[in-house]
Amino acid sequence: MPDLTLTREAQGPGIVCVALHGELDLSSAYWFDAELRRIEETRPQGVIVDLRELRFMDSAGLSRLLAAHQRARRGGWRLALVRGPEAIQRMFRVTATEERFLTISEPEELQVPAGEYA
Repeated sequence: MPDLTLTREAQGPGIVCVALHGELDLSSAYWFDAELRRIEETRPQGVIVDLRELRFMDSAGLSRLLAAHQRARRGGWRLALVRGPEAIQRMFRVTATEERFLTISEPEELQVPAGEYA
């Protein structure tokens, strides 16, 4: 069983927040991806992935976040990440992927105006 739990919560009209707790690594990355795809099937306007309670992330986890970013761009919804602990943010900086994501401090910061997408 992966050392990752996921909680899902409506954050506003058409916006879903997915909070991750634990480790997003090889043992949990594809389970997370499958859960995120289930959420995406509901055609949200925005998806927020809250990284504040994530203790560890490896390249498999980062890969699944990058894939979600691409799906959001193709699918027409906005994907945002809530800034995680320093160790998690360092992964984005070291891999030069930090600029690819819309990063916010609190889930409430994501607003999706009508007609605006990823």
